[in-house]
Amino acid sequence: MQFKHSELLYTLFLLLIPIIVHLFQLRKFKKITFTNVAFLKEATLQTRKSSQIKKWLILFTRLLLFAAIILAFAQPFTSKSETLNQKIETVIYLDNSFSMQAKGNKGELFKRAIQDIIVSVPEDEDMSIVTNDKVFKQTTIKAIKNELLQLNYSANELSARSALLKCKTLLSKNQTIKNNIVFISDFQEDEFDFIEVNDSLNNLHLVKLEPVNTNNITIDSAYISTSSAAAIELTVTLRNNGAYQDNIPISLFNNNNLIAKTSISVDKTGSATFSLPTNTVILGKITIDDANLTFDDTLFFNINKPEKTNVLAINQADDMFLKRIFTDNDFKYASANVNNLSYNDISNQSLIILNELDNIPSALASALKSFTNDDGVIVVVPSSNISQQSYNTLLSNYNMVINDYLNIEKRITTINYSHPLYSNGVFEKQVSNFQYPKVNNHFALVSNNASSILQYENGAPFLSQNSNAFVFSAPLNEENSNFKSSPLIVPTLFNVGKFSLKKPQLYFSIGNTNSFDVTTNLQQDEILTLVNNDINLIPLQQQFSNKIVVKTSETPDVSGIYSVNNKDNSIMHVSYNYKRHENRLVYRDLSQIENISIDNSITDVFNTIKSDTKINALWKWFVIFALALLIIEMLILKYFK
Repeated sequence: MQFKHSELLYTLFLLLIPIIVHLFQLRKFKKITFTNVAFLKEATLQTRKSSQIKKWLILFTRLLLFAAIILAFAQPFTSKSETLNQKIETVIYLDNSFSMQAKGNKGELFKRAIQDIIVSVPEDEDMSIVTNDKVFKQTTIKAIKNELLQLNYSANELSARSALLKCKTLLSKNQTIKNNIVFISDFQEDEFDFIEVNDSLNNLHLVKLEPVNTNNITIDSAYISTSSAAAIELTVTLRNNGAYQDNIPISLFNNNNLIAKTSISVDKTGSATFSLPTNTVILGKITIDDANLTFDDTLFFNINKPEKTNVLAINQADDMFLKRIFTDNDFKYASANVNNLSYNDISNQSLIILNELDNIPSALASALKSFTNDDGVIVVVPSSNISQQSYNTLLSNYNMVINDYLNIEKRITTINYSHPLYSNGVFEKQVSNFQYPKVNNHFALVSNNASSILQYENGAPFLSQNSNAFVFSAPLNEENSNFKSSPLIVPTLFNVGKFSLKKPQLYFSIGNTNSFDVTTNLQQDEILTLVNNDINLIPLQQQFSNKIVVKTSETPDVSGIYSVNNKDNSIMHVSYNYKRHENRLVYRDLSQIENISIDNSITDVFNTIKSDTKINALWKWFVIFALALLIIEMLILKYFK
C-alpha cells in the first residue's frame, strides 16, 4: 500500500497522547463511612472492574477512529510498480462531421459526446483533443471547457485514416510512455481498415456512437434542365436513404421570399421542377422538412444577371446577315478575316462561326477542337470550293465527314420540332404549308450519332449537330440558297447563339477546388472579396486583361450566398453548399477488429483507461471504517455498563 500524501502519516505519533493520559491518569476515590461494610466492598470491586474495561474499549476505538481519519487524508492506494511511475499520454479524436448530427438516445451524437467527455475525463488531467478542424494540444478539460461547449459541425473532411495519423502526431515516440487514442465517431463506411493500425505502442479505443434512426432525405442537387427566352426550368432532385416517404414539401425562396412550393413522394430518388423567369437575378434557397440530419435540408443557388454572348465570325464571305441576327442587345459580335485572325481571341468567345472558308488551317482546326472541349460552340458554313481534307480534319473531331459536292436542287422540308433550338416556343404548332427554302448545290454530309435539325426532302441533313458543333451541308450565299431570306434563319442562328452561352454555375461545393470568372477590371491595389453577412473573405485571385479568375477550396466553410465585392460594390453572387456524402447513414462493422477496445459508451472507455493503470484508491474504505468506529464508540458509551 502506498500513500499520495505520505507526510500526513507523521500525525499518527499524536495517538500517543491519549494513551499516555489514559495510563497515567490517577483518580482518588473519597471514602464514605457506611454500614454493612462487606456489601459495599463487593459492589466497589465490581464497579471498578467494569469501568476499566469500558475505558479500554473506548480508548482503542478512538485510537482506531483517529488513525482511520489520518490514513484517509493520506489517500492510500495500491498499484503495480511497473505502472505506477509510467507516464501516460491520451489523445481524443472527436468526429464533428455532419453525420454526427444524427440523434441518439440522448440527443445529437456530437453534442452528447462533448457532455460525456466533460463529465468522464478528470478536469485537471493533461490530454489532447482533435476534431476535423481544431486541435487542443496538451491541455485540460478545465482549461478548454467553454471552447468544447462552443464546438460546431465542420465541413472540413477528415477520413478515418487521416484522423488517426493526426492523433499519432500528438503522441510521444518514447516507448516508455503509455499512449491512449480514444477515437469517438459514428464510423461511416469508407475504405480504411482499422486492423492495419493495430500496434503495441498505442492503445486504440474505438467509441462507436449509433443513431436511433438512419432514415434521411436530402436535397441532392439542383440544375437548369431547360431554358427559353421566357423561362428557365429548375429541376431539384431529392435522395432518400431510408423508407419510402410521401408528400415531402419543397420550398423555393428568392432572397428569403417564398416564391414556390410543392410536394413529392420519394422512394430512392425524386425530383421537382420549378419555373423561373429569364433575365432575372435569383438569390435562391431550396428547403425541405426532415427531422433527422439538417445540414442537407437546404441548398443555396443563384442566377446572376445574364451576360451578352461573345460571337466571333471568321469570314471569307459577306457576314451582313450575321450582324443583323447577333445584335448588341443580346450579343457581342465580332468578325475577322481568316488571314488576319488572332488566335488569342478564340478562348474569349462562346460561339465561333466559320463563314464559308475555302480552307481551314490546321492551327485553326486544333484551336477549335480545344475551344469546343472547353464548352465552346462552333457553326460551320462551307463554301462551294472547300478543301475537303482540311474540313474533314476538323469535322472528324465530331464524327462528321463531308463528301461529294452534289449539283442537285433540294428543298429543305423537314424540321426537327423536338430539337432544343425549336422546342421552346419558336413554333406554335407544326407547319404543313410552310414555304420551304431550297439549295442549288450541297455536300453529302455523313455523320454518326448526330442530330439532324433540318433535312432535305430526301432525308439528307441540311443542318446537323453533334456535341458542340453545328454543321451546314451547303453554302448560304444568295447564289446557292434562299435560306437567308427564310423565316428559319433567325430562330436557328439566334438560338444557337443562346445555346452557346454557358449555363450559369448555380452553386459550388465547399471543400472542392472551385474556380469562376469575374468580368471586371481592377486598379493596382484593388482586390475582390467574398461577403456574406459578417463573413468577409479574400479568395485567391488572378487578374487577366478582361477578367479576374477567383479560386476557392476550403474557404468559405459556411454555406450560403456570397457577394463578390470590389470594395463596397457588388459585382455578382456565388453560392456555396456543404457536400452531400455525409448524409449516407451507413456504418462500418467493427466487430471483426481484434485486439482493439471497442465500446459505445465514452464513460465506460475512460473508466477502462483508468482501471488499466492498476491504481486502486483506498481512502474511501478508511472513511467508511472511521464512521463504523464512531458508531461502535457511541454504542459502547450507551449500552456498556
